[in-house]
Amino acid sequence: MRRFRQADWEEPLIFELGREERVGFTVPSVEPEVSDAVGDIEELVPTNMLRSEPPMLPEVSEIEVLRHFIHLSQMNYGVNSGVFYPLGSCTMKYNPVINEVVAAHPKITEIHPDQDEATVQGVLGILYQLKRWFLEVTGMDDASLQPAAGAHGEFLGNLLIRAYHADRGEIDKRREIIVPDSAHGTNPASAMMAGFKTVEIPSGEDGCVDIEALRSVVGEHTAGLMLTNPNTLGIFERNISEIAEIVHGAGGLMYYDGANLNAIMGKCRPGDMGFDIVHVNLHKTFSTPHGGGGPGSGPVGVKSFLADYLPVPTVEEEDGVYRLDYDRPKTIGRIHGYHGNVSPILKAYAYTLALGGSGLKEASEIAVLNSNYIAHKLKDVRGLSLPYAPGVPRKHEAVLSASGMAEETGVRALDVAKGLLDRGIHAPTIYFPLIVPEALMIEPTETEPLEALDAFIEAVKEISDLAYSNPKEVLDAPRNTAVGRLDEARAAHPKTICLSWRAYCALAGRG
Repeated sequence: MRRFRQADWEEPLIFELGREERVGFTVPSVEPEVSDAVGDIEELVPTNMLRSEPPMLPEVSEIEVLRHFIHLSQMNYGVNSGVFYPLGSCTMKYNPVINEVVAAHPKITEIHPDQDEATVQGVLGILYQLKRWFLEVTGMDDASLQPAAGAHGEFLGNLLIRAYHADRGEIDKRREIIVPDSAHGTNPASAMMAGFKTVEIPSGEDGCVDIEALRSVVGEHTAGLMLTNPNTLGIFERNISEIAEIVHGAGGLMYYDGANLNAIMGKCRPGDMGFDIVHVNLHKTFSTPHGGGGPGSGPVGVKSFLADYLPVPTVEEEDGVYRLDYDRPKTIGRIHGYHGNVSPILKAYAYTLALGGSGLKEASEIAVLNSNYIAHKLKDVRGLSLPYAPGVPRKHEAVLSASGMAEETGVRALDVAKGLLDRGIHAPTIYFPLIVPEALMIEPTETEPLEALDAFIEAVKEISDLAYSNPKEVLDAPRNTAVGRLDEARAAHPKTICLSWRAYCALAGRG
């Protein structure tokens, strides 16, 4: 079934399987009385909606369809099917199956979002309870569950900053959002989408915000600062209280990017650090599927003085009855239809209910332990180093640099990542944060056992040994994957991406 081409083989498309007039289904016969009652089906369909010719569909049997798509799924990499998923700064953690079962219950999936709130008290109660837990974990006073992802939460946070300054008559001058040079790329993008100008400040030798650089840029034009803590190097910003004092002293607000909350749940709270606005990625920290696995959710919490600006409606409770509250005269308005992405919210609810407060705290402790174990074992591997504050413990993730290996052997971080794929391990994040040359960002999360961590460590050591003894073997990787090494530039070019049969035909010169 597979067609070999040079050293690699190509998976056949489903259109290339099967034979003419082969079918994978049987249309049930229609009883005569039903047929007479319905009449000619075509007469019931508007003329402009009738096809002039049958659709082009693959002519395959049921077993061929089953084998084809199951095989494609096995070619992909998943948290629950691979050896180790160390993708940094994203918390690609295990998604418990029980959460999927809960969210798929018919009493939830068959609810219509336009139902009267009196008929959906159960779901509203779940939304309200999760909001209360979210506030407890983050140290905030009120929240919206509407944002559909972390970046969507960032955008909402910036809109709240904008509304706050506009309400005070200062928005014309407060046009600057400060971001560190190690920030997630969505931070400056979200700020600019909300109409702000971003001001970048450097990190110090300790990997944290350069306090003097911060002092030099704050002023009457400062609208706020966006920061994640611990930062993208996995280092806790030990001067966070001083940072908050500087920004607040200039009249700005503090925004917490919650992408790295998995490192501190139950240990400390952004609200206690001086942050005014917080977003949390339920599709990271609270175990709901990430990326292609399902829709995201990025609730935003605020201190009480910002509550009036939150999107409507919010879910409130009074005397045991849950209701949708639209009474926020300063609201920025909706940012999502209905109540947000309810499915991941339900999964996060099940996850939080299962772990409880002590479980969330333990998850953070183990995630930090795993990260430091990897950092300690790899920091002295030949060609690798642990830049910034080498003696300071990391939190949820560690960022190694392969710059030494690149200079001495020509094997770069990209090549190390490809070598890991050959060993059945998903590649870590590479080349981020930008302040680390040849960066390898590794986040093991709390669910990985010691054996998986050791397997990853040994794989990296093996690649390092090969880089210095036989670099070509690493430079030619991967060999054991469904697709060999791609041309990175062409693979990302829209004219060479085949996402449909029509696009494939056009590129192949077919009719």
